[in-house]
Amino acid sequence: MSSREVVVLSVGGVRFVTRAFTLQQFPESRLARMLNDDDREFKLVNGEFFVDRDGALFSYIMDFLRTLQVSLPTDFSDYQRLQREAEFYGLYPLADLLSQEHLLKPRREILEVRFSLQEMQAFFRIFGSCSTTIEALAEQITVFTGQQSGQGWNSPFPSQKPLVPLPLERPSHHDMVFLCGTEYSASDQFVARYVSIKPDNRKLINGTNVLGLLLDTLLKDGFRLISTRTVVSEEKVECYTFERMNRATSLTITVNQTPGSSGVAQARRSQVQKGK
Repeated sequence: MSSREVVVLSVGGVRFVTRAFTLQQFPESRLARMLNDDDREFKLVNGEFFVDRDGALFSYIMDFLRTLQVSLPTDFSDYQRLQREAEFYGLYPLADLLSQEHLLKPRREILEVRFSLQEMQAFFRIFGSCSTTIEALAEQITVFTGQQSGQGWNSPFPSQKPLVPLPLERPSHHDMVFLCGTEYSASDQFVARYVSIKPDNRKLINGTNVLGLLLDTLLKDGFRLISTRTVVSEEKVECYTFERMNRATSLTITVNQTPGSSGVAQARRSQVQKGK
């Protein structure tokens, strides 16, 4: 059969259309043998191969054959059933990967925002279990400083001098600290700090407004607010805890393409993260 020919399969009542070449990625698999009429369990009915198996799980089998990658939804849980299906079709490299659930399961990421108001200033501290998320967030947040006389912190004002960006304080790779608002200097001037969070271009001075924009940014980035609490010490600190399920690193199968190969495969990690 030519590798350019179209093959139609009906798996558990779900119809799939693909090329013969895709099904022959692993020559010793039952799907490859099916095309040569070497497997009696696959019945050819009206030009379609009928397979009495789970059609929903077979969609992941087809995705694997087309991409040679294992990339599953964050809410996927049927690892054992999918492994059993892979074994049924003789796709043992895929079955071996599915037996290593710890490599495929999504990972839970935790991020906490701490917020407090002190006189005319608002203080922020962000902790994260994933340092790359904190690095990315630090790239989005910019603090600017400027001076003006005779204004209050709830009345944003245009600075007489250009606003100057300030570096964020980074106590560690897993957290950052910044503040906004105004303070009265010895030279009868208000020193103001504004916060901008990309992609929003506004420069905000009011702490409550900055908090709202920050929380909205995290929600849009796939985080889910799971708890809020207030810690009372010398000052009242509001704590907002978020979580996000990140897809595991994609696993790629490298197939030995040498002549006469029996489809020996080797798994390797892809460096590309699948989603946030």
